[in-house]
Amino acid sequence: MDKLIRIGMDTSKSVFQLHGVNEAEQPVLRKKLRRNQVLAFFAGLPPLKIGMEACGAAHYWARELRALGHEVLLMPAQHVKPYVQRSKSDAADADASCEAMNRPRMRFVAAKSADQQAAQMLAKLRAQFIDRRTQLSNSIRGFAAEFGLTAPKGLSRLGDLLADIRADATIPDMAKDMFETLARDYAHISAEVAVLDEKLLALHRHNEVSRRLAAIPAVGPVGATLLAIKVTDAHGFKSGRDFAAWLGLTPKNHSTAGKNRLGVITRAGDEMLRSVLVAGATALIQHMRRGSKRVWPWLQALIA
Repeated sequence: MDKLIRIGMDTSKSVFQLHGVNEAEQPVLRKKLRRNQVLAFFAGLPPLKIGMEACGAAHYWARELRALGHEVLLMPAQHVKPYVQRSKSDAADADASCEAMNRPRMRFVAAKSADQQAAQMLAKLRAQFIDRRTQLSNSIRGFAAEFGLTAPKGLSRLGDLLADIRADATIPDMAKDMFETLARDYAHISAEVAVLDEKLLALHRHNEVSRRLAAIPAVGPVGATLLAIKVTDAHGFKSGRDFAAWLGLTPKNHSTAGKNRLGVITRAGDEMLRSVLVAGATALIQHMRRGSKRVWPWLQALIA
């Protein structure tokens, strides 16, 4: 076999497709492996470059393959897709990864450690529980409205609404039983959210980067922690604008023939992180407009 210099790998749950090239950029390896064969195969190869799409399991394989001495490059799937020739298949995806990783303008994703993935799992689980809590709150309010009972906005007012439901003699017992079921689920989810909030704050207190980020106006502990665990290598951004573009905060560009046409923001990045930062910034702007005692000249200049 000619000397391999680069391998593109398409991963899945059980089958892995490899595509390797030599120094002349000629394909010299097309191989399919089962999951339990992957590490043994790469352990028998000299150190080389391996490219993969940055899917969920890619970070695990990046850690394992780097431990064997290989250089692993992770790429966003949308940046690899243009290199897929003809119909999509595992072999075509592996070929595309092998080609894309050698492009000088390719953008790569930093591989996450196990601790970083655990922290991201915490953030995602917290977001899912908050969504579930909101769904339960809306369900209780919607069903209560069908019986003529309403409550002001806010999670803190839900307890009063449930008390009104229990005290209303016109509501059938079957409906009250259903409300109690929703109330138990809501209380359970709220308790879980509180536990996850404590874990997130503990993570914030023990992370120096997160503590420094929290000093930025409008970021706060939650936004700072999310930034610290989701942006594993800030050196990958050449400027603040590059970071804003990655997060989806820059406008869509439809410019042509020398005419600049900018649209709405792209919303192309991490939705959870973007929503937290935008909510914090919006709250700070409203606070400033209401006459905040604390003044930030740079922010005043933006909203003037």
